[in-house]
Amino acid sequence: MKSNNGANGADPAVEAELGRLTVMPIVDLRKRYRELFRTEPPKAFGPDLLRRSIAHTIQVNTYGDLPLPTRRLLAHMVKTASARPNGRLELPQRIKPGSELVRTWNRQTYRVTVMADGFVHAGKTYTSLSEIAFAITGTKWNGPRFFGLRSARQETPDGK
Repeated sequence: MKSNNGANGADPAVEAELGRLTVMPIVDLRKRYRELFRTEPPKAFGPDLLRRSIAHTIQVNTYGDLPLPTRRLLAHMVKTASARPNGRLELPQRIKPGSELVRTWNRQTYRVTVMADGFVHAGKTYTSLSEIAFAITGTKWNGPRFFGLRSARQETPDGK
């Protein structure tokens, strides 16, 4: 059940239930969890995690979930932050179809056109920039770095 209530989109019944969660005893939180998820809550979930998971599910059931690309981006950011807790977190760049990437390598200029489903270089379609970088150099490169879309500090320790 998804609804759009009013200009701000807030459903008063949902807002009231979310407010009640903040003072609900753990016994009642576990009961509400079972009602929503139709399973026992994880033993490791204390009141805070129970409240958060219940609140999230109530909101998703009422307003709908985040779009898939947004969920993927968030998952990618969590994975990056977990791998490098003290590292700099940057959003991945999105290149619009129709854009042209230009790279000079060994005194020759190469042009790549970004398509909705890949990249075109020298009349051939590739699925990744790394494939094109390999075709140009004969060695394995990180394609986004080769074309100047990613800085060295964002790369793996081997520098490619």
